[in-house]
Amino acid sequence: MKAKKSSAAAVGRRLAYRAAMLPAVLMLGLVLPFLFVRTAFLVLESAALCSSSIGCVRWRLFGGSDAALVREELTRALLEAASINEDDDGSRIGIEKVKGGSNRGPISFKDLVRDFTSNRHDIKTFAITTKAMIDNMERLVQRAKWHESMYWHLAAHGVPSRLHCLSLKLAEEYAVNAVARSPLPLPQHVYRLSDPFLNHIVLLTDNVLAASVVVSSAVKTSSNPERLVFHVVTDKKSYTSMHSWFSVNKIPSAVVEIKGLQQYDWPHEVNVAVKDMLEIHQQIRNHHHRRMIEEDFEFMKEHDHYRTDVLSQSCVSLLNHLRIYLPELFPDLDKVVFLDDDVVVQRDLSSLWDLDLNEKVVGAVFDPCCKYEDYFNFSNPIISSNLDQHRCGWLYGMNIFDLKQWRKSNITATYQEWLKLNLNSGYTLWRSGALPPALIAFEKLVHHLDPSWHVAGLGQRYPNVEKDKLEGGAVIHFSGPAKPWLETGSPEVSSLWYRHVNLSNEYIARCGITG
Repeated sequence: MKAKKSSAAAVGRRLAYRAAMLPAVLMLGLVLPFLFVRTAFLVLESAALCSSSIGCVRWRLFGGSDAALVREELTRALLEAASINEDDDGSRIGIEKVKGGSNRGPISFKDLVRDFTSNRHDIKTFAITTKAMIDNMERLVQRAKWHESMYWHLAAHGVPSRLHCLSLKLAEEYAVNAVARSPLPLPQHVYRLSDPFLNHIVLLTDNVLAASVVVSSAVKTSSNPERLVFHVVTDKKSYTSMHSWFSVNKIPSAVVEIKGLQQYDWPHEVNVAVKDMLEIHQQIRNHHHRRMIEEDFEFMKEHDHYRTDVLSQSCVSLLNHLRIYLPELFPDLDKVVFLDDDVVVQRDLSSLWDLDLNEKVVGAVFDPCCKYEDYFNFSNPIISSNLDQHRCGWLYGMNIFDLKQWRKSNITATYQEWLKLNLNSGYTLWRSGALPPALIAFEKLVHHLDPSWHVAGLGQRYPNVEKDKLEGGAVIHFSGPAKPWLETGSPEVSSLWYRHVNLSNEYIARCGITG
């Protein structure tokens, strides 16, 4: 039997069910009182004709001909009201017609009762007015759901003050403490940075705490940690903090290299290509963001939660997009394991470097729940003629890359070409992000890994991962906006991340990071 899903997911389903039932409940609450009053009026009227006979009243109340007529009349009125075209705002037009041009109908149950008791409208008017009220309520609920989702995503994409504090404290330590500026790695270990027989792990991140968790968890679970070499690439802003952390908190067995982007000396053509790539991603993000504002977040469809991804800074982060330039970043390496900074390693990874990729470039886990149709716009003929909408997408975040094989291909050039094609197509080929163009660039060059290597989705609002898969995953990935270091993270899974945070560390304690 499958393990129980998380309580957060159950709460989410209950809330969604209640939201879906709300219009029906409101309809019953509005219709039944009116139906009862109307029926009672007819019953009493008929009772008078029956010479005030108790039996006559009972007969008419529980199935008499007047009650049947009321039901038929109400049914016809409701069906007629339901046939009004909502796209043309027929409900409002109907109200204006029956109210003599008034552009404002009742907006609450009290208004409805007051209106009908004072004006004695017929059932048809009641049905149309009630439908308009419910339509308006549904629009308000839908809009509220969008706004709530938007606020949540904004909160998820901020930088917590505790992480900002940690970065500042470490940067200060770099300035005043010679130990924090000590070489990484030590001179006697520099040769290991390009040793092809060692296990090289790459991180591109500006998050000190997240990087520490990745390194710590990988070392703890490794059967041979002295073979591990971590290459942490960060930006100029975060370089001193990152260097300070790993200098003060040395890893006794593995080797850690901290390198800032300012330390790379790339050829001019590579610099130009990287600049163009980042500018195009920025334009794609701006385009989708403008569309969201223009639509005012009114309409949410099944996969529209993807649209809020454009709010993420990762959409325009150079570190996020530089993964497509791994061969240029590490010209002396032939095979690397790439890890996102929002992962936790739970199992020894050493067998990945011995894996035969069958002349493919990347080893990755495929997600059967995410089809190409979730990423690409198949109404565009450029996409529909080149891709299969039912193909499963592969997961970024835990990958083994054969850089030697990559250098024999035109992957990076293909990636750039599709970016420009999307730009020239009015940004209509895919949603914002680094993965869609990568799916095209690595087409037919991906080796399938067993799903237990990479369990993703823990950063969703209501993570829905079975317990046995979570416990058996070699790498668990907090993909999604609910990162474990944020207050928006799910408590049920954040504990898996925090157990690799040294809460007794001086800097972590001073910045109030408690887990």
